Amino acid sequence: MGGEHRQHGGPRAPALGRGAQKGGAAGTADAAEAGEALGRSRGGLTTKLHLACDGRGRPLAVVLTAGQRHDSTQLEAVLDAIRVPRPGGRGRPRKRPDRLIGDKGYSYERCRTALRRRGVPHVIPERDDQRARRARKPGRKPAFDRAAYRRRNVVERCVNRLKQWRGIATRFEKRAANYRAMVVIAALVIWLGQ
Repeated sequence: MGGEHRQHGGPRAPALGRGAQKGGAAGTADAAEAGEALGRSRGGLTTKLHLACDGRGRPLAVVLTAGQRHDSTQLEAVLDAIRVPRPGGRGRPRKRPDRLIGDKGYSYERCRTALRRRGVPHVIPERDDQRARRARKPGRKPAFDRAAYRRRNVVERCVNRLKQWRGIATRFEKRAANYRAMVVIAALVIWLGQ
């Protein structure tokens, strides 16, 4: 009784520890997660929904990324996804918004430069670290229209409307394409409801 060994030949590492090391085949799992818009965030595996909406809270463009992606890295992708048909259906669709209202997550120099290059006027507040850096090296303060910034809540209300669909709020779909299709269907329902 006392000299019996484990049933399968002795102690082993748990199954979770087995497999390829860093950079091997296990590294492709991270790439697959990123391709399916799944990523590690503080809440676990999540998907981030980047969107642009019009002044009435109707979605214009949707981009999905892994949960750890920062908003500022997806600004150009969201702007490229905007396509508003012209009245009468003639001519190229509009791709440039009249104005962009963003939160402090878009207050990076690369975002402001991209918006200037596209000719899009923007209302983005300054972050505290930018304000402190400018205090050391005085320069022209970025323009900020407080009255226009109050309209930023429209996009938050649009996200809340989209999350009324339980499948969008919790992402039941395994594939990113299926999840994006659900978001587009919900966006269509929002458009048809107004």
